[in-house]
Amino acid sequence: MKPTINKFIHTIIPIRFRRLIVFAIIIVIVSCGKQGMPLPYGYFRVDLPEHAYTPVSDTLGLPYKFEFAEMANVQKIADAKEKYSIDINYPELNAGIFCSYFPVNGNLYQLLEDAHKYVYKHSVKADGIGRQVFQNPEKHVYGILYDIKGNTASSVQFVLTDSVRHFFRGALYFNNVPNKDSIAPMSDYVKQDIEHLMESFEWQ
Repeated sequence: MKPTINKFIHTIIPIRFRRLIVFAIIIVIVSCGKQGMPLPYGYFRVDLPEHAYTPVSDTLGLPYKFEFAEMANVQKIADAKEKYSIDINYPELNAGIFCSYFPVNGNLYQLLEDAHKYVYKHSVKADGIGRQVFQNPEKHVYGILYDIKGNTASSVQFVLTDSVRHFFRGALYFNNVPNKDSIAPMSDYVKQDIEHLMESFEWQ
């Protein structure tokens, strides 16, 4: 009587090698079943502190004042064309709010149009752009906050003016490749700081 294949395997191959072969076959089957199924990306967790604010220093000699986040720093830009422009840097978040100041000399419409273009140049990659009107008649501060959704270079922009003498524009940028999922918590965090900046803003 011819031995069956099963008896042949049991006779020729020791038990420990049979176990290794079975284990190897299982690994191959499982790994093949997962081909074409990419693993989801993971993102670093950022522990964001409670919001706390401090007034911008008078030593900068700016024609405006506001309160900004304590975790940030304000740096004046040395540029003759934009004498009172500043950067609000967030070193821990690798981000910054880049702010420009322009005097209004019969050019308010053009300044508003330029700000509009800066916002909507992101519309190609944006999932949507929200607008929130801001008014503080007591301090003569009027503005618009733009919330730009999607994988865009700038997720939040805003403008402030008194419509007569002053115009202030700001834009939030992160110094990395934009990814709405990875920067969403930080973008929302800084957006709240921007809202506080607008609420505390005054002309000098």
